Amino acid sequence: MSKVIDIEAEIPLTCVQLDGLVVTKILKHSREAPSTTAHGLLLGLDLDGVLEVSNSFALPHHVSDDDDKSAKSIARYQASMLRSLKEVQGDDNVVGFYQATTLGAFFNQTLVDTQAIHQDRLRHGGVVIVHDLSQTARGNASFRAFKLTPAFMDAHKKANFSTSSLIAHRLTFSSILEEVPLRIRTNPLLSSFLDVMAAPSTSSLPGVHPESASTSALAPSFSVLDLGNTGLTKNLEQIAEAIDSYRTEEGNVAYHSRQIAREKLRADTHIAKRKEENAARVAQGLSPLPEEDISRLFKIPPEPSRLESMLLLGQVDAFAKSLESNASAGLVKMYAARASSGI
Repeated sequence: MSKVIDIEAEIPLTCVQLDGLVVTKILKHSREAPSTTAHGLLLGLDLDGVLEVSNSFALPHHVSDDDDKSAKSIARYQASMLRSLKEVQGDDNVVGFYQATTLGAFFNQTLVDTQAIHQDRLRHGGVVIVHDLSQTARGNASFRAFKLTPAFMDAHKKANFSTSSLIAHRLTFSSILEEVPLRIRTNPLLSSFLDVMAAPSTSSLPGVHPESASTSALAPSFSVLDLGNTGLTKNLEQIAEAIDSYRTEEGNVAYHSRQIAREKLRADTHIAKRKEENAARVAQGLSPLPEEDISRLFKIPPEPSRLESMLLLGQVDAFAKSLESNASAGLVKMYAARASSGI
């Protein structure tokens, strides 16, 4: 049975399928781009609830103080690339974007805002593919697909992340994004080629020891056995920085909350005093004073947004999970090294 193209976006998204070409492009762009600035657009089609990502292209990163000028330049580049792909009959349907990150800390304002725009404008909602550079450096390419939850999208459309709004939507840092299952598809011809390259072959040279007679075109990699702990040190530093940022943000929120409480107390005191004056005037047979607009007399600031605090908590949680994973793997390697050394 042929697959159905979900034109009306009525079939719920159940899986994201990355083509091997897309994986290679993301890995190459992430390795060549400075720091964690690698990001780009994903192109593909939604078939039977499976989002098939068949192509991608990188977006330029501008280091400039003029954000508006940089945004216009990126928009022109994006339109030019999509027009060029359409001319050569390539996939030009945008289905999301990808972002390179380190140690799983993808909770930030830029990613959330970009995904919210895609999820609101794209026909099938769109996804964000997060590529973890630290895992790739250790020989384990990490790709995860995410979407914003409906509760977060509702709060984002209302631009209200106050305490009452978070309680009403039951939002925490763990309910901002929902993970979508992801699988990688490779070309059958490419899979056969890699199998042939990795298959051992018998050496034809005379006098070769039987244990070294089997060779392979792909040299074995022992990077997974590295006992270095540089990643753990960096991970601990990032956890400390994220906690400091969270404490600073909470201090700012507490300061704004005290300002709001102070202004509300002044307004309530003024209202109570005016009621007492009116009661005294009525007792004296005089007409009460007219009620005044409190909003003009007292400028009560709006309740501060708690979105930044939630994102920082999400970063701390991501760093902690990465630390747990790396520390567990490191302990296993150390015990294995100890057992093999006979100590």
